[in-house]
Amino acid sequence: MVYFETKNIEIGCDGKNCKSNEVPKHNVKINSFYIDKNLVSVAQFSEFVKQQNYITEAEKFGNAGVFDIKFGEWKLVEKANWKFPQGITFPKAEQNHPVTQVSWNDACAYCLFLGKRLPTENEWEFAARNGKTNASRFSWGSQLVENQKYKSNVWQGKFPDNNTQNDGFLFTSPIGFFGKTDSGMTDMGGNVWQWCSDNYKLYPGNKEKFVTDTLYKAIRGGSFLCDSNECFSYINTARNSCSKETSLMHIGFRCAKSK
Repeated sequence: MVYFETKNIEIGCDGKNCKSNEVPKHNVKINSFYIDKNLVSVAQFSEFVKQQNYITEAEKFGNAGVFDIKFGEWKLVEKANWKFPQGITFPKAEQNHPVTQVSWNDACAYCLFLGKRLPTENEWEFAARNGKTNASRFSWGSQLVENQKYKSNVWQGKFPDNNTQNDGFLFTSPIGFFGKTDSGMTDMGGNVWQWCSDNYKLYPGNKEKFVTDTLYKAIRGGSFLCDSNECFSYINTARNSCSKETSLMHIGFRCAKSK
C-alpha cells in the first residue's frame, strides 16, 4: 500500500474543460490513509472466494452487464461473472488482470476480509493527484502518449464505432502494465472504473439538480471503454456513479485503510 499523510487539498475542477459533476473546485482536509498500489486482481479475488465460499451478486442474479463491441451497446448477459466477464462463450478472466463484474457490495466484502475498506472519493483523487493540489491532468502526467508510448488503457478511436487498439488492448490489461505514478501506484486512470465508498452526490456549491441516492455509489478512474478523443473519464477529477448491486465488465476496485 501507499501511505499519504494528512493534508488540506483542493478537490474537483474549475475551467472550461470541466464536466458539470466535477465542479466546483473546493478545499477538503484528508486524514492520513493507506491505499493499495494496485487494483485487486482476478487471482486475489479468487483466493478470497475460495477461503470465504463467497458468491458474488452477479452469480446470484445469474447475469451481469457486458458491452457488446459489435453492436455498440450494453446487454445483460446470462452467466457473465467475475470468472467470465463477458459470459461463458468468451475467454476466462486472466489471473493478472483486474477483477471485474464485482458489485460495490462484493468489493466491500473483499476489503473487509483483509481488514481494509474502499477508498473515499477524496482519498482516491488525492492519490491520483500524487498528493498535490496543482497536479497534472492525469495521474501519470500531462499527456496520454509520451515518447510514442501510451500511458493508460483507454479507447483509441471514436467510441463505440472503432477501436484501433493502439495501446495494445481491446478490453482489460494486466495490472501495472502501463507503469507507476510518482507515488508508486498503477492504473489510476483507464483500464477499469474503481468503486469508492461514498454515496454519489454533487459537490458543495454545485447548482445541478440531483438527489443523493444511497443506492448509487461513486466510481473513479475511467476504463478501457473511455474514448481517448472525447471521453476523458480517466483524468484525475472525473467521476461517475453506479448502483451498488450492479456488476459490469469495466468496473473493479482497490482497497484502502485508515492510519
